[in-house]
Amino acid sequence: MNKAREDKVRTYRIFQIADYIKTHNYPNVPALMKAFECSRSTIMRDLDFLKDRYNMPIEYDEDKRGYYYTDPTFVVKSVMLSEGELLTVSTLLPLMEQYKNTPLESTFKSIMTKMIEMMPNKVEVDSAFSAQNVQFIKDHLPKIDEEIFNNVFKAIRSNKTIEFAYRSISKQDYSYRFFDPYKVLCQKGNWYIIGWCHSHKDFIVYSLSRMKDLKITGESFQIKQDFDLNKHIDPEFGIWQNEQEAKKIELLFSKDINTYILERTWHVNQECRQNDDGSVYLSYMTNQMQETFYWILSLGSKVKVLNPPELIERIKKETSLLAELYKD
Repeated sequence: MNKAREDKVRTYRIFQIADYIKTHNYPNVPALMKAFECSRSTIMRDLDFLKDRYNMPIEYDEDKRGYYYTDPTFVVKSVMLSEGELLTVSTLLPLMEQYKNTPLESTFKSIMTKMIEMMPNKVEVDSAFSAQNVQFIKDHLPKIDEEIFNNVFKAIRSNKTIEFAYRSISKQDYSYRFFDPYKVLCQKGNWYIIGWCHSHKDFIVYSLSRMKDLKITGESFQIKQDFDLNKHIDPEFGIWQNEQEAKKIELLFSKDINTYILERTWHVNQECRQNDDGSVYLSYMTNQMQETFYWILSLGSKVKVLNPPELIERIKKETSLLAELYKD
């Protein structure tokens, strides 16, 4: 049996021994040897391991001639992970940064910390990958109020209408909305909700970070039959609300960034190819004109819009405004 297999078998066995002692009446070493088909030395070694490494309150009762828990309320932490797997889990903690603006951050960290606490005090793993060798660069995300975040999910689960004050991106003041929340959306760490807005009599996407004073009303709702998520957003590309039909986007990228474009999948229905001169042609169908527009602007002169015409005109207008802004 190879070492990895032996470690998994041993891990499984020692937790089974811990559970056996808890659920049986003072089992002794011969009883444990019979139950787990192990030698005396193996059982004794496993018992020492449970007490020394995991601080399990297992003791031997001389009068009853068997093992027991000095703390009857002790719960066996039977998470079946190897030491190496637990070390890998520890490297996931920095990834929680993308949830830093939500209550999920503390929840995820609590779960991970509890798992890491199961590790022995000393762990030796022959691996080039560790948390100290990786640096995560986080996005700058808006803060979301914990009560708003939790109540949005609660309202979705119970199909209850919510009311809240909302400040649009271009406004200075808040206005109140009555809203039936259908689904929560997360794009690049930003959290949104889509549903039926009573105020606008339409399906609307709202940002959770721009809400305040949210309350769950006593009014129940049913999701409207004509609601189709794909008509309002493109789950493959973005969540800018747009009820227009999907259009074919055609882009031509400079050879200077051809590897960057070729190594990624930008859309599930994309066509992507490199031309003889090193430039890259990319096309895909989407209703996300706004998201595409901002993406193209971020790449500057490294990309040219070939289609559709309205997107070309919008890029021309924006670049003209930029040129005017930077005139001396």
